[in-house]
Amino acid sequence: METLEYPAKPLKIETSRELTVAVMGAGSRGREYSAYGKIFPGTMKVVAVADINKSRADAMGEEWNIPPDKRFGDFREMLAAGKLADIMIIALPDDLHYEPAMEAMRQGYHLLLEKPMARTAEECIGLRERQHETGVMVAVGHVLRYAPYFIALKRAIDDGLVGELVNIQHMEPVMYAHMAHSFVRGNWHDSKATTPMILAKTCHDLDILKWLVGRRCERISTSGGLYLFRKDKMPAGAAARCTDGCPHEATCPYSAIDIYERKRWFLYVFDLKRDCPKEKILEKLEATDYGRCVYQMDNDQPDHLVHTLEFEGGVTASFTMDAFTPWGGRKTRVMGTLGYIEGDGKTFTVHQFRTGRELKWDFKVGELANYHDSGHAGGDLALIRDLLLAVDRNDESYLTSSIDESVESHLMGFAGEKSRLNHTKEEVR
Repeated sequence: METLEYPAKPLKIETSRELTVAVMGAGSRGREYSAYGKIFPGTMKVVAVADINKSRADAMGEEWNIPPDKRFGDFREMLAAGKLADIMIIALPDDLHYEPAMEAMRQGYHLLLEKPMARTAEECIGLRERQHETGVMVAVGHVLRYAPYFIALKRAIDDGLVGELVNIQHMEPVMYAHMAHSFVRGNWHDSKATTPMILAKTCHDLDILKWLVGRRCERISTSGGLYLFRKDKMPAGAAARCTDGCPHEATCPYSAIDIYERKRWFLYVFDLKRDCPKEKILEKLEATDYGRCVYQMDNDQPDHLVHTLEFEGGVTASFTMDAFTPWGGRKTRVMGTLGYIEGDGKTFTVHQFRTGRELKWDFKVGELANYHDSGHAGGDLALIRDLLLAVDRNDESYLTSSIDESVESHLMGFAGEKSRLNHTKEEVR
């Protein structure tokens, strides 16, 4: 098998000065994006932070030596202080993206706006109009576009290694414990209070499919719903909390004790480290939704979705989101007139029909190790890298997830959710 040589762009860059950053939301996303400045000092510096969780704001404040008067609680306090930095990272909960983004652009901030951009199509279009008015750089957090794997996959398609593109099959396996943590017990359990699953989770995938195809999506059909995490599926006699002596705790794969205390997964949500005492974790499980029975939550997010997409020129794609897998990541198959590609988010292989030739792309040693250490197969750090370049060089072309591109993929999501609820095929407008 031959090696496909599509090297990734280096993560390390040189900027003309150290760019300043204000962070709204010091949770996992805000910390992941901010990490670039610690890995590559001199490129960016966090100078202000806002988070309603004071311990998180103070933790980031201590890490970056941010003075107390630049550590804010509610994000509106930060906005009221005026423009404090070159760039603002908005990593707040999904329902709080639109208001600060509109005001930050008015104040002249360049933005990294976490996805989803907003909760309605009208708000997304409003954000696009504000960006056009102000001319600031806006990078939407569609980080898969910046991951070396997907960049190489797109290049293989665009280079014609499989002839003309005909169809893509794409799967997002959410992973059973991640589903329970984030979308049953966690912040995104209520689609009405936050955003529907198709935006909260799968807008990454709708966006990457649009980007890989390179054409406008014309129609979408979506089906799926909440199969398992419902009261009518609850085992008989289940306790309200896993810590209440539930008779099913020893066998339930969604046991909070097993996920958080035994496996020590997702402890960042409690601001705890993996080596913390067992009692600390159990205290959190007894006091928060993360310890509640998954069958007795007030959740409504789908645990499985199936999308069929039709693009300009007759290219099609199918995409499934499934909670019931032992692993996360993405898996993709690409069918072309002259060949086929299969990949798993880390490596892919091109098979060419006529010659039987096989070419494999994979991560290499060296600086790509830094990509492995960051979220979304390196997409998180690479997005920050390209935003810094765009701002430093006043060149929006560094951003593949510009606001114009991202509005289109969000409109796909809104149409998909309408299709799911109404059992229709929807035009993407």
